[in-house]
Amino acid sequence: MRAIWSGEITFGLVNVPVKLYGATRSHDISFHQVHDEDHGRIRYERHCEVCGREIDYEHIEKAYAEGDKTVVLTDEELDALPAEDNDEIDVVQFVPSDQVDPILLGTSYFLEPVGRSSKAYVLLRRTLEESERTAIVTFTLRTKTRLGVLRVHGDLLALQTLRWPTDLKEVDFAPSRSKISANEMKMSAALVEQFSDDFRPEKFTDEYQAELRRLLEAKLEEGDTVDTDATFGEEADEDAEEGGRVLSLMDALERSVRKRRGTGAEETAKTSGGSTAKGGAAKKGGAAKKGGAEKKDGAKKSGGKKSSGAKKSSGSKKSA
Repeated sequence: MRAIWSGEITFGLVNVPVKLYGATRSHDISFHQVHDEDHGRIRYERHCEVCGREIDYEHIEKAYAEGDKTVVLTDEELDALPAEDNDEIDVVQFVPSDQVDPILLGTSYFLEPVGRSSKAYVLLRRTLEESERTAIVTFTLRTKTRLGVLRVHGDLLALQTLRWPTDLKEVDFAPSRSKISANEMKMSAALVEQFSDDFRPEKFTDEYQAELRRLLEAKLEEGDTVDTDATFGEEADEDAEEGGRVLSLMDALERSVRKRRGTGAEETAKTSGGSTAKGGAAKKGGAAKKGGAEKKDGAKKSGGKKSSGAKKSSGSKKSA
């Protein structure tokens, strides 16, 4: 793993130098958008709605709309904000772990001790573990001030972002006030007991992704593919695609209309366990079979070309 940030955990006069690593990754298969007629890659552009030109990143600024007024902020103004250069995970308080509502939890990170800080790192981890408390912290990552929790994860310290209180929506519906009888509670408790077990996440498999991977592998084995270089052309920088729009709006509208008119029959012919693929490629073997999605299926690598140019973090103190 590669560190995405480095700094210090600070509480009182104690400083614990650490490196920050992403704790999770997405297992979802990613797709490109292609033209349905010739399978050419759909590209995006940064297009100005006033002058009609494609704009380079160096000429793009951020703007905030408030009613009929818009405020434009320059990079210099954003860089002057004080939180950007903070490289500390500042412990604000230690709270009972059961007081942290899981609905507020966000992205997870692992923390690694740096240099001679391992003793202070272990001391903090053991103190949190034995006291059954969680540290509430503030820190800055990718130029944004964040609220988080520091807690024990096995032999490691884990950092999880917390949503700010204002991020939580207000409930606009009234809770049910139905009366529950004692017999209903007894039967419900019995049902819960029947389903009770220890949580082992490795027992669960994403059936959709397993089915999707089998479909891709079947099409690769059958040769139902197109030449990547011939249809996609040169790889564009993924950063250049983000925040843009489809190159031709009219083309997108026309394709949508054609697809809607031409695939109505296909939609009704789809089965609950299969997928309709253009070109009529039949799935081999058990490619369309539902159920029993083993982990080994999810671990197989697709022969398709992976997307290049993964976006790097730009606001971290020490970016990987």
